[in-house]
Amino acid sequence: MTDAQKNIIPAVILMIALGALMRVLPHPVNVAPVAALALFGGAYLPLRYAFVVPLLAMVGSDALIGFDFTSMPYVYGMFALTVLLGYKLGRAPRLGYALGASLIASISFYLVTNLVWIYPVSLYPQTWSGQLESYAMALPFFRNTLLGDLGYTLVFFGAYALVEHWAHRSWPARAARWAFGPRMA
Repeated sequence: MTDAQKNIIPAVILMIALGALMRVLPHPVNVAPVAALALFGGAYLPLRYAFVVPLLAMVGSDALIGFDFTSMPYVYGMFALTVLLGYKLGRAPRLGYALGASLIASISFYLVTNLVWIYPVSLYPQTWSGQLESYAMALPFFRNTLLGDLGYTLVFFGAYALVEHWAHRSWPARAARWAFGPRMA
């Protein structure tokens, strides 16, 4: 394991813990950071770590709140696709692109996880009218998913951009003030 890989492990563990904890602590329904962590991880982490973050955050929190084995492959699969979407953003995505990708991920998650045909026993008939009813009844949950995903994406990508700017752009001036006093900077 290289030094760069060793340095990334604490951040990955923190991301997993944050994702799991925010799903377990009281929160509005469907407002959780897992999709935003998947998107962020895909953009900034090596892919093997990026896939591990949402997977372990979901497994860890599902162990406490209960597994839904029927929808699990679809939910987890959508988070894996969100990692790939983040990967396509590249290593220095603009915030607007990250928010757009978050919107795409949220809509895709809503469309896939509310398909009536993926559930052996469904609340809605497995017909086109049943599908429309399923989507209509899921709209309040979609609103929360959308708000949570966009909000957490803004926080993660925005905070990273601010920290990166603060660390790289203003470090020489801060170091000069610290070493030589304010007149030398």
